[in-house]
Amino acid sequence: MAVDRDVEEAFQRSFLGGLPPEVTARLRSEGERIEYPAGATIYRARSDPMAILVVSGLFRVYLTSLEGRQVTVRYARAHDVLGIAVLVGGPADVSVQALDTSSVFRIRSRTLTDAGRRDARVAWAIAEELNRRLYASLQQTAVNAFGTVRERVAVNLLDLASAQMHPHSDLVANVSQQELADAVGSVREVVARVLRDLRADGIVETSSDSVRILDAARLHDESRSSTGL
Repeated sequence: MAVDRDVEEAFQRSFLGGLPPEVTARLRSEGERIEYPAGATIYRARSDPMAILVVSGLFRVYLTSLEGRQVTVRYARAHDVLGIAVLVGGPADVSVQALDTSSVFRIRSRTLTDAGRRDARVAWAIAEELNRRLYASLQQTAVNAFGTVRERVAVNLLDLASAQMHPHSDLVANVSQQELADAVGSVREVVARVLRDLRADGIVETSSDSVRILDAARLHDESRSSTGL
């Protein structure tokens, strides 16, 4: 199949672009591009392993407890690859949700795993990608523990809004300023200033008991750790 320019760019900017040319050529020829609306769940816990290259949009990877509570373990955006861990370790208890209208390129899992078993270069590239994911998880833990109030507010707003989101709906966190302050370990006045700044930057709209996220990708950028990990 022909691969369009956006998919080609995503390949080149992801770890897949560093694989041997014959491997990337086969992955491109055997894959398919798929579009998802905001709010769509594209992978459910314990489903068969699936690997996708994010072409555009923002995705949330999360765990769900027996009581129905959710915790986000990763966000993925353009040029990220989802599903490498499950290709190696098998089905996991995570689900994946689109937070924006998003586009992915689905990779034929068997092709990538077979290449990894045959070619040490591919196996090493997969190991490096798994290492990056580990460091990203450590960074997210650092944000939750040591991040600034602005970073912690951004994380909590994304988590709350995505947990309450339905397909084709807006991304809205139904939370008061006091509840948000309690969640991030701060006081209402400080959280109010953070929300005011985010509103001035065009990232959110606020009301007395909710925050509507206008730009999920920019809000995710605000959640990046300042810890240096």
